[in-house]
Amino acid sequence: MSTLTDITNALADLNEDQALQLVREALQQNIAPGDVLKACQEGMNEVGTRFEAQDYFISDLTMSAEIFKQISEVLGPQLKAGGSKSTGKVVFGTVKGDIHDIGKNIVVNMMKAAGLEVLDVGVDVPAERFVEALKETGAPVLGMSGLLTLAFDSMKETIQAVEAAGLRHKVKIMVGGAPVDARACRAVGADDWGADAQAAVRLSKQWNQSA
Repeated sequence: MSTLTDITNALADLNEDQALQLVREALQQNIAPGDVLKACQEGMNEVGTRFEAQDYFISDLTMSAEIFKQISEVLGPQLKAGGSKSTGKVVFGTVKGDIHDIGKNIVVNMMKAAGLEVLDVGVDVPAERFVEALKETGAPVLGMSGLLTLAFDSMKETIQAVEAAGLRHKVKIMVGGAPVDARACRAVGADDWGADAQAAVRLSKQWNQSA
């Protein structure tokens, strides 16, 4: 359907007004909400591809995440009514001592665009809250974000709390943020790290499939 292709292209091109208008028109034409969501996901995938090719930048990812968030608000009620299929569950938040949320929000929205159910626990999140969220959701993936190097201590503390709660063998843990690299990942005890939102999405889907 050309309408779905147009939605994909509008989102990929970061044309906010056009994307939202096309989504509403598609619903008025009785196109299945799940098909509309798939078209949006394909647009977000193209945004990620352009980012990896360095044609798009962080500001473009931020904008695409905001557009997708608005589309999700339009599609949300109809997707719930139609029983939209999830590709997995993730708990995600910015660790205690760090209140930065731009990177977190980009990742969370990219994950949702990929069909993942994400419990966003916010910023400045203590270890106990992450543990509670894992118990609440049964999610096999935990993602922690931090923009400051002081976040490393909180990440390590959270992973120790997950282990103390007897959940570590059930949960794969990723960390991410500007100061995070492979060395930091090993130091805090995480399973892997995401260099960008696309990497975080790939890890989440992979770990959910193998859970």
